[in-house]
Amino acid sequence: MVGEGHRLPVASPRVAAIVPAAGRGERLGGGTPKALRALGGRPMLVRTVESLRRSRLVTQIVVAAPPTLVDAVAQLLGGDVYVIAGGAERVDSVRRALRAVDDDVSVVLVHDAARPLTPPELVDAVAAAVLDGHPAVIPVVPLADTVKEVDADGRVVRTPPRDGLRAVQTPQGFRRDVLSAAYALEDIAVTDDAGLVEALGVPVTTIPGAQEAFKVTRPADLVLAEALLARCDPADDARSAEARSAEARSEEPQFAGARSADARSEEPQFAGARSTDARSGG
Repeated sequence: MVGEGHRLPVASPRVAAIVPAAGRGERLGGGTPKALRALGGRPMLVRTVESLRRSRLVTQIVVAAPPTLVDAVAQLLGGDVYVIAGGAERVDSVRRALRAVDDDVSVVLVHDAARPLTPPELVDAVAAAVLDGHPAVIPVVPLADTVKEVDADGRVVRTPPRDGLRAVQTPQGFRRDVLSAAYALEDIAVTDDAGLVEALGVPVTTIPGAQEAFKVTRPADLVLAEALLARCDPADDARSAEARSAEARSEEPQFAGARSADARSEEPQFAGARSTDARSGG
């Protein structure tokens, strides 16, 4: 739950934000769980949560962390964020986090931990659209590239008209009862939360997304995020590389054996930082 300065009046509908952050993020590389990779000297997850904190409408934040790092992540994020153990898959993490949401919450946002530059205004726009009566809302941006549908042999089957295609971002927002019903479904293969809601036959409304709300999935995404962060935050850009490296070492959870004994003596260590469940969930 966020601090008192972020709460709405008691009579107002409450909005919770769920952040599945238990995944390993193998495409990004580096060994550290993706959400805890440093960006501008701070873990991505910290930046993602800060965006939610700055929202005018979010009143509770629930983070699903790697099971072996729950205490470390809770310490990293502060007491206003409820941190739980994530599951083996992203869907498991969201399902667990949904059960942890306060009973009086009526709107739930699901936000990727790896979208650290998402503007708080986009968070509010999604939440406001749900509060205005839409059962499911997703932010989208137009596609810049032509998309081809290919078969198993890599041959082009067709070229969908680009005018009707959109790239989907997060946070995705839902009435709580709708999202709960969607997560009660079994054996539905989807790649986002809205896909589950679509399987219920519930209409999903789109709103304009934000270019900076892209997902950091590969090393090139991390480079782009660093560049955008430096451009938007001159103070961050002015920091020397040595200072930023030192900050990252002190704030990012470390894994046993990752650095020298001297370095380990100055900061908490998290032995056994990965488990079978943590490697794939969130």
